Amino acid sequence: MPKTKEQKQEILQALKDKISRSKSVIFTKFDGLGVKENEELRGELGNENNEYFVAKKTLLDIAFKDSKVDGLDVKSFDGRVAAVFGYDDEVSPAKVVDKFISSHEGKVEFVGGILENKFMGPDSVKQLAGLPSKQELYAKIVGSINAPVSGFVNVLAGNLRGLVTVLKAFEEKK
Repeated sequence: MPKTKEQKQEILQALKDKISRSKSVIFTKFDGLGVKENEELRGELGNENNEYFVAKKTLLDIAFKDSKVDGLDVKSFDGRVAAVFGYDDEVSPAKVVDKFISSHEGKVEFVGGILENKFMGPDSVKQLAGLPSKQELYAKIVGSINAPVSGFVNVLAGNLRGLVTVLKAFEEKK
């Protein structure tokens, strides 16, 4: 049954709200997915505070026209298109969808994305999926900061070990 104008306005308002809250948006073509697989993808995305949203391309196009994204034309995408909104991490939606794509070959594919109000092609989204997440980057920074300190501690401990070894050898000699 076709949607009424009021329902379309509600969807459009919800889309605008999601666009304003999101840090990145990934567009996927999902023609090959069944209902069970679609729900599985929604669940995986929800675990990372991302949202999978399916709407007509016309409504998506109208919602994104107001957001002034450079180079975006949703109507030009082939097939049925879903928008994945990333609220916490810019990389997370691409990573989750990329992982899902690898386990469900040919059923889902990237068709584009938005990062910092600029449209990215499918290849750029694939590269984005290969980047480390914020948590991984934080861990690397902490490791980098900690490395000199732990090295210094090991050097000091080495000197103490050497002293203990000398004293023990001296004791055994007597």
